[in-house]
Amino acid sequence: MNYSVKNLGARDITNRLLDRFSTNKTAFVSDDVRVLYDVRLSHLTREYSTPEKSLELAGPREKIFFDPTQVRCAIVTCGGLCPGINDVIRSIVMESYYGYGVRSVIGIRYGYNGLNPEKGYEPIELTPDYVDEIHKQGGTILGSSRGGTDDMELIVDRLQELGVNILFTIGGDGTLRGAHEIAKIAMKREIMLSVIGVPKTIDNDINFTQRSFGFETAFSVAVEAISSAHTEAKGAPNGIGLVKLMGRHSGFIAANATLAMNDVNFVLVPEVPFDLDGDNGFLRHLEERIKRRKHAVICVAEGAGQDLMEIHQNNADRDASGNIRLSDIGVFLKEKINGYFSENNIEVNLKYIDPSYIIRSAPANPNDSIFCAQLGQFAVHAGMCGKTDMIVAQWNNIYTHVPIELAISSRKKIDTNSRFWYTVLEATGQPVSMIN
Repeated sequence: MNYSVKNLGARDITNRLLDRFSTNKTAFVSDDVRVLYDVRLSHLTREYSTPEKSLELAGPREKIFFDPTQVRCAIVTCGGLCPGINDVIRSIVMESYYGYGVRSVIGIRYGYNGLNPEKGYEPIELTPDYVDEIHKQGGTILGSSRGGTDDMELIVDRLQELGVNILFTIGGDGTLRGAHEIAKIAMKREIMLSVIGVPKTIDNDINFTQRSFGFETAFSVAVEAISSAHTEAKGAPNGIGLVKLMGRHSGFIAANATLAMNDVNFVLVPEVPFDLDGDNGFLRHLEERIKRRKHAVICVAEGAGQDLMEIHQNNADRDASGNIRLSDIGVFLKEKINGYFSENNIEVNLKYIDPSYIIRSAPANPNDSIFCAQLGQFAVHAGMCGKTDMIVAQWNNIYTHVPIELAISSRKKIDTNSRFWYTVLEATGQPVSMIN
C-alpha cells in the first residue's frame, strides 16, 4: 500500500498565513514530518512502524500551490446525513475566506447529482454570511443524495465548466471512491484540480481514520435510546428493551453506546456472528438472563445477524451508493424473541426502539463541533497546497493526510481480539461466543 499523498506541482506562492503566524515556528509543517501508523514501543521494529508505513502530517505549509485570488472552491456532501456536516461546510468556507482570502466558494447541491447537468441543480454561492449560523443545525444545507451518475468524466467536465480548482468531498466510502475517480481523471487530463475528502460516516468505518466526525454525537444520542429501553424493561414483568442502531458492517456505535451507558446486557454487532437457537444460542442466554434478573436490554447494530435471515447479503439488492440493502435485524429479532418465549410459556414485555434517523439528523455535540472545525481547516490547508486524491483524518490523535486509495482499501471494523472489545464484553456480561 502506498502512503504517499499526491501533489499537483511545486509550491512557489507564499502563504499569507505567514503574516499572522510569523513568530510561531510550530504553526507551519513540512511534508517531511510523518506520523507512525503504530506508535506502540513493542512494535517499533515491526512492519507498520517503519518510516515507509507512516502518514503525512496535516497543517498549513509556508508555500502554497494555488493563488488565492484566482482560486474557486467547491463543496459537495454525499450519502446519508450525519451530525456535523454543516460544521465542516462552515469551517471550509471561513478558512478559505478569512485564512487564505479566497473569494469564491460554491456549494454543490444534492451530492454528486449536483454535478450532473441532467439533474438541473445549480450551485449555491457560499459566503461567510451565508454559513454563519449553519453549524447550529443538523443535516446539510447543501442537501445530499446517493449515487448521481456512473459517468465520472461528465462530473469532471462540469467541474471544469464551473471553474473549480479545489473540490472538497464530504462523504463516506462511496463518496471517496467517486472522489478518487475524479482525481484520477483530472490528473490524466492534466487539469489542476485538487480533490480533498473529509470522511463522513456515522459508522466510523473508514480505514486509517481514528474516528470520523459525527460518530461521537451518534453514540451519545444513542445512549438516550438505551436509557429509555432500560427504563421500559425495568418497568414491566420480564421486560426486554431492544434497540437497533446504525452500523452496516462495523458495530462501533452499538459498542460505544453500550460502554457509555453500561445498562446493556447483549450487544450484537456485524463482526461477531451468533446463533439464535441451541444451548449456546442467543435466545437461550437471553432466557437465562430474564429468569435471573427479570429484565434485559439488547443493543443490535443494523448489520448484525444478516446470515440468519432469508435474504442473504450476497443475493441482496444494492442502493445508489452500492451498499447492500440489509434485512431488518431489529424487526426480525423482535419476532424471534416474542416467538421463543411464547413457545416456552414465559411472559415477556418487549419494547422495540429504532432511533436511527433521530441520531443521524442531530446537530453535532460540542466535541464533534471542535473536530469538524479542525477537519475543515486542515482540508483547506491541504487543498491550497495542491494536495489531491487524499482525505484529512486523525491518527494517534494527530491530524494527517491519507491517500484516498489507502482509506478505501478496506473497511475499518471492531477488532474482536482487542482490549476495546473485551471491555464491551465485560460491561455486558454476555458470553464471548454465542455459537453452538
